[in-house]
Amino acid sequence: MTMNRRSFVKRAGLGLAGLGAFSASSLKPGTAFADMKHLRSNRQLKILILGGTAFLGPAIVRYARSLGHELTLFTRGKTNVDLFPDIEMLTGDRDGDLEALKGRRWDVCIDTCGYVPRIVTDSARLLAKSVGQYIFISTISVFADFSKKGLNEESEVGVLEDASTEEITGLTYGPLKALCEQAAEREMPGHTTVVRPGLIVGPMDRSDRFTYWPVRIAKGGEVLTPDRPDIVTQFIDVDDLAMFIVHCAERNILGIYNATSPAEEVTMGEIFNTCKTVSGSDAEFTYVSGKFMEEYEVAPWSDMPVYVPLEGSDAGHPYIDVSKALGQGLTFRPISETIRNTLGWWRNEPAERRGKPMKSGLTSEKESELLKKWHDKFD
Repeated sequence: MTMNRRSFVKRAGLGLAGLGAFSASSLKPGTAFADMKHLRSNRQLKILILGGTAFLGPAIVRYARSLGHELTLFTRGKTNVDLFPDIEMLTGDRDGDLEALKGRRWDVCIDTCGYVPRIVTDSARLLAKSVGQYIFISTISVFADFSKKGLNEESEVGVLEDASTEEITGLTYGPLKALCEQAAEREMPGHTTVVRPGLIVGPMDRSDRFTYWPVRIAKGGEVLTPDRPDIVTQFIDVDDLAMFIVHCAERNILGIYNATSPAEEVTMGEIFNTCKTVSGSDAEFTYVSGKFMEEYEVAPWSDMPVYVPLEGSDAGHPYIDVSKALGQGLTFRPISETIRNTLGWWRNEPAERRGKPMKSGLTSEKESELLKKWHDKFD
């Protein structure tokens, strides 16, 4: 994901066969959270989660636990250690200390935090005879060329000039994830599932890559917005992603799956208008041109979260093909629910956190400055 790479650099410091009687037509976007339960199997699983305490992990834990699965988390014991006091927590380090995993058995391992192929190799190799399925959470950033529309699971992935590098940068992040995918399959051939999310949004997102819009629009007033309201984009609610991952575990769905919203399903204008409706604010949107943003160095994706220009090297970015995952049960809640949940979580964050500038988006001072320059030019 080219825009992920940009923001990474800026902030671095980072099948239908499985559905039985159900058809693809029953899996339309907008399916409510509870509605997916009619697709679940009756398998009660022992699930090992590598990670599990930050953003996606907790969403997986909450959903899997609600279905009665038995969970074990393997972490370094540094992040949100008190989040799930009633769930078994094994402490170690994927880079050299996997001792706590030895001699145990689980039905499924969900790897939420593998970034380096050597480390994924070590985990998958150790667990090859201890788990029946290895689900690796990758990213659509693996793709080599985002100028092409309709990238699917067979599209070319990025390649590192130096395959031995373990430094995670904006240029190496995607290719390293691709090597991690290959490492998992190599160690557990025929027993791996690779899920490639797009931009993950919702409660507990510390990057603010989506949160900026609900929070900013809820404040009201004139809001600087990018380009045009009909520009399409893609993202996935963290809970929808968690549901799909658990669904793959329950039904032993194998293979590679892109997991984000359907291409051309969501527009920037829909996001902004829904934020306004959900928050009840008096926000007014001022769409500024791509040329203006370029002139004043307003960066897509980081300064203008979720937005990607539909031209050049990123022209295909919001057109990722997710038909394969849709066929296996990926579903989506209404945008209004995602926005409402995000705002509710944000409003319960500590005052200190809410008082700091967001990690993505514009500061209020920068936004005011840019709006003045726009009006001076065109009013």
